Amino acid sequence: MRFFPRSADGAAAQWPNQRANLRRLVASRWIVLAVMAVLSAGAPGLLAIPLPQTPLFVVLAVAAAFNALVDRRLRGACHATSGELFSQLLFDIVALAALLFFSGGATNPLISLLLPPLAFAALTLPVPGVLAAGAIAIAAYSLLLIVYVPLPIPDAARATQLHLIGMWLTFAVSAALIAWFVVRLTALVRQRDAELAAAREQALRDERVLAMGTLAAGAAHELGTPLATMSLLAGELAVDASLPPAVREDIALLRQQIAACKDIITGLSRRAGAERLDRPPLQAADRWLDKLRQHWHAIRPQAASRLTVGSDGPAPQLAADPRLEQALLNLFNNAANATPQPLEIRLAWGSDDLCIDIRDHGPGFPPSVLENAGQHGLPAHAGGSGVGLLLTRTAIEQLGGRLRLINPDAGGALARIELPRKLPETAHA
Repeated sequence: MRFFPRSADGAAAQWPNQRANLRRLVASRWIVLAVMAVLSAGAPGLLAIPLPQTPLFVVLAVAAAFNALVDRRLRGACHATSGELFSQLLFDIVALAALLFFSGGATNPLISLLLPPLAFAALTLPVPGVLAAGAIAIAAYSLLLIVYVPLPIPDAARATQLHLIGMWLTFAVSAALIAWFVVRLTALVRQRDAELAAAREQALRDERVLAMGTLAAGAAHELGTPLATMSLLAGELAVDASLPPAVREDIALLRQQIAACKDIITGLSRRAGAERLDRPPLQAADRWLDKLRQHWHAIRPQAASRLTVGSDGPAPQLAADPRLEQALLNLFNNAANATPQPLEIRLAWGSDDLCIDIRDHGPGFPPSVLENAGQHGLPAHAGGSGVGLLLTRTAIEQLGGRLRLINPDAGGALARIELPRKLPETAHA
């Protein structure tokens, strides 16, 4: 009979956090062994109870040496199996049964210390392991009813009083151990539930972004024809000498914007294909950011911005990912939509990270956006659908970075991008 399921390679299946559970068991075992050692050493003198101290201390010494070996192994171990935890609990039951055998067997009120290992098994092991541990504990209790070394206490009244004191001590130790186990394991369960909820939310966001990416690819394909038509008509209007100079300037701007749209659309497949297969060339972060800012000004000439560098020394080399560029362009556009005043763009870096601040002097982020940290994007508005911030956050997190949204005390809104100086390899694969 197998108490624990096995994987295809024959190794015992893992139960969540078994290494952490085993470390808690080792720590609690030290406490129990210390209490048992004090009782074994002090009971004969304080309570006038003759105990066979030599076999008791031999059992305690074996248990302490075993616990020290387990503690040493756990310091260098990366994981533990349910079978290993079951064997540790079995050792505790056997060691306690041996101590009780030399100190009155089932008549010893400390017999209830067999319960904490069962409670720990119920919280950490699969059902077969719990049933096996319970059966072994019951068998040990039943055997101690028959086979044990009796305690010679001739005074029945004093024996009853000592029994009651022992029951109180057993209850206190058992309650403390069980409460500690339950509190720590409940905290782990809550932490795991929070991590699972965050993972589910991330999966939903990624699914939404993937769906929008599919729709964007189709829309980009369909936009090619109307853009070509507009480009043709704008070219014909540009050569019409009868138009006023102001109209000709507007037509030139229109042709520039159409060309920018065509560049964006034709660059989608290039960026998603060949460029993503090759490692992007390294660029100085300040020059790369200034080049991206100038590109944004070409697309949006009515906007203004100022770039400052807040760190000394040469700027770090950055293999810029197209997703990072698109994320910054989204933030530039959101900030420019909030206010006609120039944007303040600041670049700074440390030994391990790089920070880009984008600040505007508009009304600031809505409270709902600050509350969810932009995880669901901006509310839909007249200028767009409000999903740009969601796409930006997703792209930055995929690159190992973090997006922070702040409303400074001086007013306006601040979007801060924190990135590792070396972007992960998966960003370029």
